[in-house]
Amino acid sequence: MAKTNFKLLTCAGILCCLIWNGFAQQGGSDCIKANAKSCGECIQAGPNCGWCKKTDFLQEGEPTSARCDDLAALKSKGCPMEDIENPRGSKQLLENREVTNRKKGAAEKLKPEAITQIQPQKLSLHLRVGEPQTFSLTFKRAEDYPIDLYYLMDLSYSMKDDLENVKSLGTALMLEMEKITSDFRIGFGSFVEKTVMPYISTTPAKLRNPCTGDQNCTSPFSYKNVLSLTSEGNKFNELVGKQHISGNLDSPEGGFDAIMQVAVCGEQIGWRNVTRLLVFSTDAGFHFAGDGKLGGIVLPNDGKCHLENNVYTMSHYYDYPSIAHLVQKLSENNIQTIFAVTEEFQAVYKELKNLIPKSAVGTLSSNSSNVIQLIIDAYNSLSSEVILENTKLPKGVTISYKSFCKNGVNGTQEDGRKCSNISIGDQVTFEINITANECPKKEQNETIKIKPLGFTEEVEINLQFICECQCQSEGEPNSPACHAGNGTFECGACRCNEGRIGRLCECSTDEVNSEDMDAYCRRENSTEICSNNGECICGQCVCKKRENTNEVYSGKYCECDNFNCDRSNGLICGGNGICKCRVCECFPNFTGSACDCSLDTTPCMASNGQICNGRGTCECGTCNCTDPKFQGPTCETCQTCLGVCTEHKDCIQCRAFDKGEKKETCAQECMYFNMTRVESRDKLPQPNQPDPLSHCKEKDVDDCWFYFTYSVNSNGEVNVHVVETPECPSGPDIIPIVAGVVAGIVLIGLALLLIWKLLMIIHDRREFAKFEKEKMNAKWDTGENPIYKSAVTTVVNPKYEGK
Repeated sequence: MAKTNFKLLTCAGILCCLIWNGFAQQGGSDCIKANAKSCGECIQAGPNCGWCKKTDFLQEGEPTSARCDDLAALKSKGCPMEDIENPRGSKQLLENREVTNRKKGAAEKLKPEAITQIQPQKLSLHLRVGEPQTFSLTFKRAEDYPIDLYYLMDLSYSMKDDLENVKSLGTALMLEMEKITSDFRIGFGSFVEKTVMPYISTTPAKLRNPCTGDQNCTSPFSYKNVLSLTSEGNKFNELVGKQHISGNLDSPEGGFDAIMQVAVCGEQIGWRNVTRLLVFSTDAGFHFAGDGKLGGIVLPNDGKCHLENNVYTMSHYYDYPSIAHLVQKLSENNIQTIFAVTEEFQAVYKELKNLIPKSAVGTLSSNSSNVIQLIIDAYNSLSSEVILENTKLPKGVTISYKSFCKNGVNGTQEDGRKCSNISIGDQVTFEINITANECPKKEQNETIKIKPLGFTEEVEINLQFICECQCQSEGEPNSPACHAGNGTFECGACRCNEGRIGRLCECSTDEVNSEDMDAYCRRENSTEICSNNGECICGQCVCKKRENTNEVYSGKYCECDNFNCDRSNGLICGGNGICKCRVCECFPNFTGSACDCSLDTTPCMASNGQICNGRGTCECGTCNCTDPKFQGPTCETCQTCLGVCTEHKDCIQCRAFDKGEKKETCAQECMYFNMTRVESRDKLPQPNQPDPLSHCKEKDVDDCWFYFTYSVNSNGEVNVHVVETPECPSGPDIIPIVAGVVAGIVLIGLALLLIWKLLMIIHDRREFAKFEKEKMNAKWDTGENPIYKSAVTTVVNPKYEGK
């Protein structure tokens, strides 16, 4: 059992060494391969890389880059933790107001800017390359949140009947929106088309009245802001009631020009930092970037406000905006778009919706009679979903999201940016990871922002990059330690000035290839420079690196390595030591050239507590038995020896019961043990005692069984405990035996008779059945004698004709 445990421990130790070496190689590989010349370069190589600033850390032949390694590897090489530079990233909350909790109609009347729906608001992240920083973002949809709604309507001739229904939209929509918010404002704008050919007719008469017949239409225009956002529904009805329809030549309209101006002209429209809704109502398609060439307009839309007296004045000068340009401006200004279009153009605007985040499409009836319900449904759809977006990330910075939504619904990757089915008062959380994969060239701080689409609130994140070590700021320029001031001594090493080279900056770049320097890199009586395992730089060997970063050359002439030692079980130094300069330095309790000889005697311990049962020597954890009769891992097996019980039974029999073969010589041969009598077998010592113990059962000369135990204590004394009364077998009871034999004979006889009688009955029945069968098969008549012949002969005359 002891040997089994030892083997398990040995295997576990070897396995741990292999795993540790694997992790060290995996972790340290990137650190060493980075070939870092300074602490700053080292910490940028990976989040597990550290720099040892201990001055005498490097061995002869090791380059400065050997100071950069995995943290565990540095510690194992003898670098104290206090000398390891390993700066870590961190986060700091700068502004962290709680989300607002209030009910609609509550006594307090908060300004929009005093309502908080997102937390935190501002934080600072210190980023180290490869080490992600994580923070939680909480969003809660506030109740009674203010809403600004701008109704942008197509006033081409086909929308004539729709205008009549929109004229009363103001007060009706006010009443409906009061169910959602107590702070609602509404505005109105209209659009037709660019005022150039071929979009409209430029004849004077058509410019005055683009409609045919006796229809009284207003002059065509691109976009007009009729009513800036207001809380007065009656004013909306009044101004919209004064509007007149207009007309143009082609089917697509110039709605994109109007959307762009609504988005960027915040002062003229009157947008507040609240929920911003833009209702775009039309029964036609749209022009987009490039279509302006038909009218000779080639300048791209500049995305700026050009309203004079609430009219867009540059429609003839700038092309229509592209869809991507619109997406950018709508997102920048937190505007959510509702496309209220007729069923004919549903497919077109649904495709457009997929390109514009936080937008919705509703089916407009032919006369816009359902526009209020359409707006309410679209608003509920938009507000029930929160989608996070971030500004442009600095080069080398990545971001990932994980959402924790209602009812235990979680999302990752792109789904991690959003949560759906959010009701008023619901709170959801996002986990955001930001990682820097490289340091910026100028090491400047960066700022990014994260916000829910369609909302004005945002989280401002200041990114500060950890690209240098603290010890670099404590460096000594032109330090005497760097060969008379030819470098800066920082973080335990010299950073050489330009034109200088070497570990201590002792050479100029012109001296590197000098033959005189090579002489210092050769061993005595050798022509090999740095033992062919390195380069001679400034008269000192800099050992080359191997593909396996755990294998290292070292020494003044790179003559040493840590991978050419003796192996055992396929492992360097048997996994029980460290290879130093091609010689195994064994761990405690191990010896040998490959550290494959264990000094632990536990596997040699016999069951009696003696090493090798006292019949051998323990060598490398294995017993070498000196007594040829004994074998086995602990020299306890003897094929030709009597057992303990058999060996000592005669002496115990003569001393305990005064009988047996040694009765006459008992006093001379059997006094080597201490004997104790006990009353019964239950009183014998049990196996849980510390001394080795054997339980025995033997027969004496009278064929009686006697019981005893044999044990040897730590002092070598033999103790025997004997049950004082042997167990003798009693004689047989004759009468039951005779009676049983007689009864058995009688019963067997009766059984045989019954069997014979049964067989005879079966035989007789078979013979009778056979007779009956033959009788049934007889051919002759059983009523007449077959040999009887009658005495009367009858003759027939052949000539007789019977006449």
